[in-house]
Amino acid sequence: MKTLIVDDVQANCRVLRGLLTPFGPCETAATGREAIDAFQSAWKAGSPFQLVCLDIMLPDFDGLQILEVIRKMEEAMKIEERQRAVVVMITAAGDIGFQVRARDLQCDGYLQKPIFRKDLIATLKRANLIADKPMPPVADTHMHPPQKPPTP
Repeated sequence: MKTLIVDDVQANCRVLRGLLTPFGPCETAATGREAIDAFQSAWKAGSPFQLVCLDIMLPDFDGLQILEVIRKMEEAMKIEERQRAVVVMITAAGDIGFQVRARDLQCDGYLQKPIFRKDLIATLKRANLIADKPMPPVADTHMHPPQKPPTP
């Protein structure tokens, strides 16, 4: 399973890469522009991403805008629904509006930080990206939302 991890926080990328690498290669992008370019390049090279883990809060585009672009690109390339990328939104934002809009844009999963391995694995199983078999042993790491610096 080839994965694109989109998050501007490097620690989050490292954690997700650690959780997902046992299932296949992972690439990262820190901005929406990088994500869109990587997604398009992968299709042109004949090696598309099967999974995109997409943070909502990014410096240039928000994750919902990127999801919309990804789905429009797949449609323009006439990608069949069964071959399109599975997109899982990963965010610290608990806003129900984000979840509804993500679903409307054909998001395949929505995980709120902190991300736990068991929740990520369950999401991948529901999306039929991994089989229901024993998982490789990995420390039960998780991602936390960015911490605000202490105020003086």
